[in-house]
Amino acid sequence: MNSLGLILSNRRYWAPAYAFMCLNLIYGTWAIYIPTIKEALGINKSQLGMAIFAMAFGNFFILTLSPKINDFLGCGRSTKLGLLALCVFGVGPYLASNYISLCITLFLVGAAQGFLDVSMNATVSEIEKDDKVTLMAAMHGFFSLGGVVAGLGTFLIPIINAPVIHSLLIILLIALPNYSLSKHYESVTATVTKRSKKAPNALKPLLLLGVISLVAMGSEGAIIDWSGLYLEEIVQVNTSWIGAGFLVFSITMTLGRFLGDGLSNRLGSEKVLILGILTSVIGYVGVLTADSTFSIIGFAIIGAGFSVLVPELFRMAGKQDQIPSSKAIAIVAGFGYSGFLTGPVILGITAENYGLRVSFYGLIVAAVTIGIFSIYLSIKKNIRTANS
Repeated sequence: MNSLGLILSNRRYWAPAYAFMCLNLIYGTWAIYIPTIKEALGINKSQLGMAIFAMAFGNFFILTLSPKINDFLGCGRSTKLGLLALCVFGVGPYLASNYISLCITLFLVGAAQGFLDVSMNATVSEIEKDDKVTLMAAMHGFFSLGGVVAGLGTFLIPIINAPVIHSLLIILLIALPNYSLSKHYESVTATVTKRSKKAPNALKPLLLLGVISLVAMGSEGAIIDWSGLYLEEIVQVNTSWIGAGFLVFSITMTLGRFLGDGLSNRLGSEKVLILGILTSVIGYVGVLTADSTFSIIGFAIIGAGFSVLVPELFRMAGKQDQIPSSKAIAIVAGFGYSGFLTGPVILGITAENYGLRVSFYGLIVAAVTIGIFSIYLSIKKNIRTANS
C-alpha cells in the first residue's frame, strides 16, 4: 500500500500527518492576514520585514534547544507540546496592539513552529524506522495541504471580518482533534545515542544537506512571495491570473509529496534529490520565457520538483546513525528555515537593484548549484557501497 493509503487507513500514521497539516494552517492563516495587520498597526514594509524576521529568530533560538527537549521528553510528547504551544501563541499576532508586541508574539509563534517542526519530523523518522515504512514525503504533503486549506480561508475574510475570531476557529480545528489523536504518537521516542568518535565526520554530510535545504526552502519562499509580482510585471498577465503561479505551484507541491515516498523506495534518496532539482530547473526555464502559458506551467513544474526535496533531506538526516535524529533534523531544519525566511528578502533586494527577471535567473543558478551538491552526495554513497 502506498504511503498516502497507509496514512489514511491507520491512526498511528494519520495522527502525525494531521500535526503536519496544522503547522501550515497556523502559518498560512497568518500569511493571508499580513496586509490586514500591517494596515491596522500602521507599519511600513521595512518594519513588517523586521517583524517577520522576529519569527525567524524565534525559529533559530528554539532549534538549539529542541534536540535536548526531545531527548528529555521524547519526540512524541514534544510534538504534542509543540502543537499546544502553537495554539496558545498562534492568536498573539492578531491581538498585537503595537509594533513591539507584534514582534514579540511573532517570536513566540516562530519558536513554537520551529519546535513542532523538529519534533514531528523526528517522530515520523522514528516511526519509519520502527515500522519499516516510508512516510516522510506524504507527511510533508499534508503540510502543503494545510497551506492550501489556509489559503482557501481567504474567502472567509469578508464573511468573518475579524482576524482574532478567524484565528480562534483555526486553533479549535487544531486543538480538538489533536487532543485524541496525540495518544497515537506521544509514546514515540528516539534512541539517545552516546557521542561517537565518528560524530564530527557525520556533521559534514549533514551540513551539506543543510545547504541544499537552505537553497531549496529559500527558493520556495521566494516563489511563494514573488511569483504573483513576476507574472504581473514581467509576464504581464491579466489581473485575474496573477495568483495562478502560486496556485499551481502549491497544487503540484502537494501532489508531488503524496507521490514522493514511492519514488524514494524505487530510486533512493540521492537520486530523488537529483531528479527533483532537475525538474525544478526545467520549470525555471519555462518561467523565464516570460510567456504567460509557459511561465504558469513552469511554476507548476517547479512545484513538482521542489515537492520531494525537503522531505527527502529530512529523511536522510533522520536515517544516519551517528547523531540522534532530532538533532540531525534540527540542523537541516535550521538551514532550511533560514532560507525560507531570508530567501524572499534576498530576492527582493536583488529585484530592487537589478530587476525581477535577473533575480529569477539567480534562482535557477542556485538550483543548478544544489544539483551539483546532490550528485556529489550520490557519488559518495556509491563509493561507500562499493567499498563495503
